[in-house]
Amino acid sequence: SSEVLDAIEKVIEDVFNSLAQKKAPVLTVAKRSDWRNVKFTDSVGLQMVQRCTTKQIRSDCPRSASKFARMLKILSMIYKMVQSNTYATKRDIYYSDTLLFGSQLIVDNIINDISCMLKIPRRSLHILSTVNGFVAGNLSYTEEDGTKVNCTCGATAVTVPSNVQGIKNLISHAKFMLIVEKDATFQRLLDDDFCNRMSPCIMITGKGIPDLNTRLFVRKLWDSFQMPIFTLMDADPHGVEIMCIYKYGSVSMSFEAHHLTVPSIKWLGLLPSDLERLNIHKDALIPFTKQDQNKLASLQKRPYIDCQPMWKKELEIMAASKLKAEIQVLTSLSSHYLSRVYLPNKLQFGGWI
Repeated sequence: SSEVLDAIEKVIEDVFNSLAQKKAPVLTVAKRSDWRNVKFTDSVGLQMVQRCTTKQIRSDCPRSASKFARMLKILSMIYKMVQSNTYATKRDIYYSDTLLFGSQLIVDNIINDISCMLKIPRRSLHILSTVNGFVAGNLSYTEEDGTKVNCTCGATAVTVPSNVQGIKNLISHAKFMLIVEKDATFQRLLDDDFCNRMSPCIMITGKGIPDLNTRLFVRKLWDSFQMPIFTLMDADPHGVEIMCIYKYGSVSMSFEAHHLTVPSIKWLGLLPSDLERLNIHKDALIPFTKQDQNKLASLQKRPYIDCQPMWKKELEIMAASKLKAEIQVLTSLSSHYLSRVYLPNKLQFGGWI
């Protein structure tokens, strides 16, 4: 906490020094969404380079003065929370002054800019994310306040903890972890008792693009158990991108890559090549939109695709067919095909890449 307070004091000191010299105060932040500020290593994923390009948030410029004010407001809130050892959600911060902040998205981006500027992980700023993720299966742990959580209870999932850093006493006899893209598929597997039917496992879903806590939790489980981790995604560019976020991280959060990425993650399905192998009828597939084509073209240029030749082939199959499929397409073969045939065969015979 003293590290956070010192870092904020340094920023405010610079503001005061500028004012004392009759200069307009300026905050300097990294351009987090610029690919030129990111390097790729297959052991970590997408990392922000040390000397990255920056932009200035000036207090005397009409275009950035409001952002300058919002950043100072949030810095003061973080300072008070760290001092008093209290926490707030990003939503709490937005609703503390909706007129100043304008939208939740603006608040979310500023919090990430501040975390990057201070070089302090977001969870140390006493700001909690809204948690979207669910976990189920062979896992138990104790939360920071002493609450014991057991994820093994049948057909109900547990919300991913809001303070991943504070959980302890993690126990699991799972043989593998399965990250499921969509909540509907996750619930279906839960109803089919997949976590116990195959062999003990842990299932996680971020319900689409994973929030920070879900990514932190996947990384925490990997650090704790070093078990194989597989992904079950739609066979479309969006699904592939979500898998890449879990595996290699995202450009905008590359400054926190060491805490978020799990490069050992494997692509289990739904592979574009599976669609042909399983004779899925063309009528059950969905034609690409222009957006899908652009997303796929962008993915094919990403630095991590070059080190994954098998992934590259799958993306080429997708590009050639211009067709995509949701995981639910497997129900066209039979209602329990996913949990009782597809996944057991893939896991038993090594059908991942």
